[in-house]
Amino acid sequence: MKWQQVLIDSFERVARGLEEALAGLSQSDLDEQPHADCNSMGWLTWHLTRGQDAAFAWLTAQKQIWIEDGWHAKFNRAPNPGDTGFGFKSEDVAAFKSPDVAVLLGYNRAVFERSKPYLDNLSAEELGRNLNNPAFHSVEALLVAILSDGLQHLGQVAYLRGLLKGKGWMNR
Repeated sequence: MKWQQVLIDSFERVARGLEEALAGLSQSDLDEQPHADCNSMGWLTWHLTRGQDAAFAWLTAQKQIWIEDGWHAKFNRAPNPGDTGFGFKSEDVAAFKSPDVAVLLGYNRAVFERSKPYLDNLSAEELGRNLNNPAFHSVEALLVAILSDGLQHLGQVAYLRGLLKGKGWMNR
């Protein structure tokens, strides 16, 4: 297996994990916050996908599909490339109203599918490319951060699903 495939498989695990964790949830399930300062499953899924979309658009010098493909409209949000959830306050999270599961997963799948060719053709030189960014000094650092963020938020979604619905929802 090529090392690029390891990256693709890792990002795909996040997408598949979201599909499993969100299966069968209602609109109110997606927006439920166990506490006023906690994120909802819908917000977490949107946020992790927005982060991936923004990062891969930056890496590939393309527009975010959030805007280019009109996903912002399906979320009833403005076409703002900076609207990713980073820096949101509790009130901002509480005001977020998730679209249905199909839209959340559709956007996530579209971002993943767009990232695959970049990851599949990633060279060692590109991986080491300096991004001139204090938070992410290289492509490698940014990819690790995106994947780490996705896995953490997937875990949070899965935990909230268990809190809301109890045991037995996982197909494992």
